[in-house]
Amino acid sequence: MKKSGLLILILLVLCAIPVWGASLPAIVTTEWLEQNLTNPNLRIIDIRKLEEYKAGHVPGAVNAFYGSWAITVKPMDNQVPDLEDLQDVVRSAGIGENTMVVVVGKIDTIPDQVNAPRVAWTLQYAGIKQAAFLDGGMNKWVADKKPMATDMVKIAPTNISIKFQKNMMAYKTDVTAGKSLLVDSRLPEYYFGASKVPHVKRPGKIPGAVLLPSAWLFKKDGTLRDVPEIEAMAVGVVGKDKTKDMILYCDSGRLSAGFVYVLTNVLGYTNVRMYDDSLQDWVEDPKAPLAMYNWN
Repeated sequence: MKKSGLLILILLVLCAIPVWGASLPAIVTTEWLEQNLTNPNLRIIDIRKLEEYKAGHVPGAVNAFYGSWAITVKPMDNQVPDLEDLQDVVRSAGIGENTMVVVVGKIDTIPDQVNAPRVAWTLQYAGIKQAAFLDGGMNKWVADKKPMATDMVKIAPTNISIKFQKNMMAYKTDVTAGKSLLVDSRLPEYYFGASKVPHVKRPGKIPGAVLLPSAWLFKKDGTLRDVPEIEAMAVGVVGKDKTKDMILYCDSGRLSAGFVYVLTNVLGYTNVRMYDDSLQDWVEDPKAPLAMYNWN
C-alpha cells in the first residue's frame, strides 16, 4: 500500500474514534453533552420527577430525584443527607471516585433553576471532584433538538466511600464568629424584610449581610447569563479578592447553592462556604438578631 493510502486509512480510523472532553467544564452546554454521550467515564444524573424522566430524558441518564439529594429533617428543608444515606444515593447512581457527573434538571421556576447546581455542589461536598450541571437543563436540550430516550436506565452500583469536604460547609457558629463576609442569596424583597417564606418564622436578614441573589444568575429563558456579566455582578458585591472568606445563605440552602457553585467553580473564589441550614436555622433562636428595611 502506498504511503498516501495508508495515511488516509489512519485518518479514517481516527475520525471514527469518539473525541471526548479531556475534563468536565464547570458549566456544561448541550453541545458538549451531546458530544460526550458515549464517554464511558460520564454519568448523567436526571433529578426531575420520575414521570418527567420517563416522558423523555438525555440518553443514558439515570434518574435520581432532587429529593434524594436534599432532604427534609423537620423543621429543616433542603438538608444534605447523613453521610451514609448520601453515600447510598451516590453509589446507586453509578458514581465512582473518578466519574465525571453532569446533573440535569429543568428551568421552569427559580427553584428549578438552582436545583441542578445544588446537587452538583452536594456531589462536590461528598468529594466527587468532577461534578457539574447542564445549562438550561432538559428545557434547552429539547429546544436544541438533541437526542432523546424514554427507557428506564439501570446502572450497576459502585462501592465508593464518600467523605464530606468540611471546608465547604458553614454553621451558625461560623456566622456568629463575625470573621466572614455574609452574602444573602435571596430575592431583594426577602433580604429587605418585606416578604418571607412560610418555613422561616421571622422576616429579615442576618445583620451585615450583603445581597447577591442567585436568581440573577439566570436570564429570562432560564439559562445562565454570560460569565463576564456574572463576574461583574459578583465583583460589584463581594469584591475582586478571590481569597476572601465568605459565607452564603438563603432560607434553606437551596438558592444559595447557585452562587456558591458559580463563585467557586466558574469565577475562581477559593474560600466560599454555604450555611446550608440558613435562616430556617438562624430564627429557631428567638434571640438571634435580624435586620429589616435597609440595604446593608
